Amino acid sequence: MKQLKYTVQIDATPAKVWETLWNVATYRKWTAAFQEGSWYEGTLEEGSIVKMFDPENNGMYNRVLKNVPEREMAFKHLGWIYDGVESPQDWEDSTETYQLEDIGGGTLLTAKVNALDEFVGFYESKFPQALQNIKDISEV
Repeated sequence: MKQLKYTVQIDATPAKVWETLWNVATYRKWTAAFQEGSWYEGTLEEGSIVKMFDPENNGMYNRVLKNVPEREMAFKHLGWIYDGVESPQDWEDSTETYQLEDIGGGTLLTAKVNALDEFVGFYESKFPQALQNIKDISEV
């Protein structure tokens, strides 16, 4: 397990960045960095399960660990979804967290991923573009 951390300074309020992150339409745009056509299903309430899909309806499911609007969203990765069927995985403490800090007229967005070794290369190649997408969308 490796802790990965990515940051970007955005010239937009935390409210605007939060909306970019979790609005269904803008989520599809920024997550295109990981997989074109990505989308999610479910609520983002603490304790709920949210499913994140690719265009073929495969993906992963996660538990929302924390949801503090305009400040922090955290997920625990639970398993894969293949053809609509959940496949639990023993991913230990595999988590993904988004933290927003108001920096006076702008926002510092920090994404942290506690990643299994086999996913480190994927995250390192995709997350910088995902954060750039969030910045571009939020600053419009």
